[in-house]
Amino acid sequence: MDSKTRRELERAAELIERADGLLIAAGAGMGVDSGLPDFRGNEGFWKAYPALRQSGESFADIASPVTFTAHPERAWGFYGHRLNLYRSTRPHDGFRLLRQMGEARERGYFVFTSNVDGQFEKAGFDPERLNQCHGSIHHLQCLDDCSGEIWPADGETPVVDTERCLALGELPTCPRCGEVARPNILMFSDWGWNMARQEAQQEKYQRWLAAVKNLVVIECGAGTAIPTVRWESEAVGGQLVRINPNEPESDLEDAIGIRLGAREAISAIAARLEVS
Repeated sequence: MDSKTRRELERAAELIERADGLLIAAGAGMGVDSGLPDFRGNEGFWKAYPALRQSGESFADIASPVTFTAHPERAWGFYGHRLNLYRSTRPHDGFRLLRQMGEARERGYFVFTSNVDGQFEKAGFDPERLNQCHGSIHHLQCLDDCSGEIWPADGETPVVDTERCLALGELPTCPRCGEVARPNILMFSDWGWNMARQEAQQEKYQRWLAAVKNLVVIECGAGTAIPTVRWESEAVGGQLVRINPNEPESDLEDAIGIRLGAREAISAIAARLEVS
């Protein structure tokens, strides 16, 4: 670790120590240290799903409501595999350390994440303090959104042929109309996403932001390919600590950029705050 990185870690710890609220902003890179696949570019995506390399399908192709309509077995092959993977994945220790840092602040913490994997809940974060801006794979909706209902995916355990990326047997269906169900996730070219659950989270998030006087944003693993989290981190008006091994830069003059992976950087900051 070079001297610049050590200085930035010290600055980050000092800012968090003085903050009354900690916004934890997380992108896909947050889960890499837990062993989750990195979908950056087609090569990274196809490494995780070789069957889709053979058919030439990209992440944007498969993560689309059009695929649920045209080829639901393929769509649930992909999302069923992801659901099973996320259920079996253990969040790395950086999640616990972040939660402790946030709980120590006067106004506590809030999480803003584009990740749909449910790792924050699994790591013990308060579900009332989560803003999942792209939804959650652990909740379902009707493909036609026939009733506006959103329900937990707890009862679904998709059986997937991973070599072919195909779901086997019965697919999850809407309990109202019997149509194929889909994850309550914002997909590509998606006009059918039921936003009700996320809108409720957004309202709680905005109330929390309004109550915080000295906000620090600690952003982990949010890249520029899908920049939703980076935009939010820079727009909320707090002091930004951006942790990213490849893209730690920011247009904000006073932002702190730490060129490390999430777990390593969080652990180093926690050590300076004597959080263990």
